[in-house]
Amino acid sequence: MRFTDGFWQLREGVSALYARKAHDIEAKDGRLVVTAPTKVIETRGDTLNRPVLTVTLSAPIEGVIGVLIEHHTGGRIHEGFDLPGLDPTSAAGVASLDASGGTLASGDLVARIAAGEGWNLSFERAGTVLTTAEEKSVALLDVAESVALDGQLEDQLRRHRGGGSQRYLHQQLNLGVGELVYGLGERFGPLVKNGQSIETWNADGGTSSEQAYKNVPFYLTNRGYGVLVDHPGHVSFEVGSENVERVQFAVAGERLQYYIVSGDTQRDVLERYTALTGRPALPPAWSFGTWLSTSFTTDYDEQTVNSFIDGFAERDLPLSVFHFDCFWMREFNWCDFEWDPRVFPDPEGMLRRLHERDLKVSVWVNPYIGQRSPLFAEAAGQGFLLQRSDGTVWQWDMWQAGMGIVDFTNPDARRWYQDKLRALAAQGVDTFKTDFGERVPLDVRWHDGSDPEGMHNRFAQLYNEAVFEVLQEREGQDAVVFARSATVGGHRFPVHWGGDSASTFASMAESLRGGLSLAFGGFGFWSHDIGGFEGTPDPAVFKRWVAFGFLSSHSRFHGSRSYRVPWAFDEEAVDVTRVFSKLKMRLMPYLYQRGVEAAQTGTPLMRPMQLEFPDDPSVAYLDRQYMLGGDLLVAPVFSETGEVEFYLPEGEWTSLLTGERVTGGRWLRETHGYQSLPLYVRPGAVLPWGARDDRPDYDYHDGLQLRVFPGGAGRRSITVTSPDGTARTYTADLEEPTE
Repeated sequence: MRFTDGFWQLREGVSALYARKAHDIEAKDGRLVVTAPTKVIETRGDTLNRPVLTVTLSAPIEGVIGVLIEHHTGGRIHEGFDLPGLDPTSAAGVASLDASGGTLASGDLVARIAAGEGWNLSFERAGTVLTTAEEKSVALLDVAESVALDGQLEDQLRRHRGGGSQRYLHQQLNLGVGELVYGLGERFGPLVKNGQSIETWNADGGTSSEQAYKNVPFYLTNRGYGVLVDHPGHVSFEVGSENVERVQFAVAGERLQYYIVSGDTQRDVLERYTALTGRPALPPAWSFGTWLSTSFTTDYDEQTVNSFIDGFAERDLPLSVFHFDCFWMREFNWCDFEWDPRVFPDPEGMLRRLHERDLKVSVWVNPYIGQRSPLFAEAAGQGFLLQRSDGTVWQWDMWQAGMGIVDFTNPDARRWYQDKLRALAAQGVDTFKTDFGERVPLDVRWHDGSDPEGMHNRFAQLYNEAVFEVLQEREGQDAVVFARSATVGGHRFPVHWGGDSASTFASMAESLRGGLSLAFGGFGFWSHDIGGFEGTPDPAVFKRWVAFGFLSSHSRFHGSRSYRVPWAFDEEAVDVTRVFSKLKMRLMPYLYQRGVEAAQTGTPLMRPMQLEFPDDPSVAYLDRQYMLGGDLLVAPVFSETGEVEFYLPEGEWTSLLTGERVTGGRWLRETHGYQSLPLYVRPGAVLPWGARDDRPDYDYHDGLQLRVFPGGAGRRSITVTSPDGTARTYTADLEEPTE
């Protein structure tokens, strides 16, 4: 939301009242409470007929400081996100006052509020100023009905709020020279967010738009801090755009809460952020293997399924999971959670036969109930579907005719939905693809009275959590879902995939940008549709995407109206799939351990270069390459010719595929065939190399090799954790590079 007309003026129809000074500062219960008049108080009469803002500083956990800005406190308050690390009964901060103002220390992070005229709130770490909020940074704004709002979304929200004048609060935080901003969820544009306007509002817009399925109002910068806006509704960000010296975030209403999260590096910031919002669960080892899908709207039956599975076996292609997309249920019945008896007359027998072939089974679900589904009347009659203000069921015809939406704020509706999934799990279903969850309406009332705007993004969290719980209940099985929509905390329920991409090189690149951007929000495990979703890729796109797909945390073949079995493209596609799927199986001791690390620390498995090389300015803008764990650099090929340009940081790197040693600290241009790509091992790495190439879930200690690469010295210890939880530490001598 833009409020200004250039640097000097407000837009016509916009009025703003700014926090002008810290009139008084109180220190109590480990907090600072600041009364901030919106006028410089010169006489006692200036205290009359004048709004004030109350700014409260708190410290929920060490290294984190919360800022709450309030105007009127008697109105409806947006509930914040579910933050498992937040304990409202404890205070990690030390508040103090002196003649210059107040300070709140939370570990090595310190907030300072200056007393007297001139609003000045600064955040420091180890004596270094991270960012500041100065004059005109905190504002209470009224936007007249006559003002043309920025975009369709703002117009929609204005109508929902009742039209008329709209009230907002905004905070601006200064950007330093050379300071770069990352994150804000899954965004498909440039990885560096400076200069962008971003609306955090979940939408089903594909990967080629400014919309996103996974909106996370958290960003971090290259200056040792991040910012979480604790507002599950619409948050409007202007990142060095409206005011190029500042990041601005604005919300509608009378209350704005955000947290400053500090750390030595961006990885440290993520560790603290995930301590606050929760750590990702560790997916089971089998989930790291190949997922094969029926695709979206294709025709298939058990014979089709078996032909695909046989085709993989005959061609010596590892396969771990078979996924049934939407037409496992009868058309117009989505969802009734019943196998279509016309094509699957014996689902229990079929699932048993798939398990006998050592496969896991995934089925597609969504949170909607079509009117033709036998479950619609059942759910509507018990009040389990979202309702309009008049008590009727909210329905529309987009997606499924007359569909309603399950109200997960109703505990009975949640259990009802979960019971349908439990029945499928009892049949033999191992996991669920939790599709959709973005098109959540505003003209509804929720069972628990939640504000519809605040529930729009949170719905995805409730939906995925409900499904994840069902899978966690199964004795002896770790839970994993394949989820599309998410918001803050969604990373606790992996895995997420990048949504509907086109079958082109450009879309392949934008998918990677989305995944890297999402990683800055603590999402440890991420996937994408190999070959792209919309359309049918030509063989070149498919083969290049295969290499990228198997060098991601999770690997799934999936499309829209056409199959994605490799032999549907050409025989070389089969060879490429064999090479890279077997390579991933060999890498499983390494990949699974990096997954353990993600679950323990919040550091994602697929890492933007900026997380691993924070002191190398050359990586600041890189979004066509990434680190797979800490020791493997991957640069996917986004061209038919095989030409690729990438950057190697300092040191002597080794190609994992050829053994060639290359000196880093420079850009390289290479040309690769379809069975190759830039895949370089970090200097001095010790890579645990598995003994099997046919499956992901084996005993990694049995036959384990340690591949030692040049560039280090002395001895290095690494830990390898097997799928059964057995962890062992191995030591390698880096002075004598061997394999």
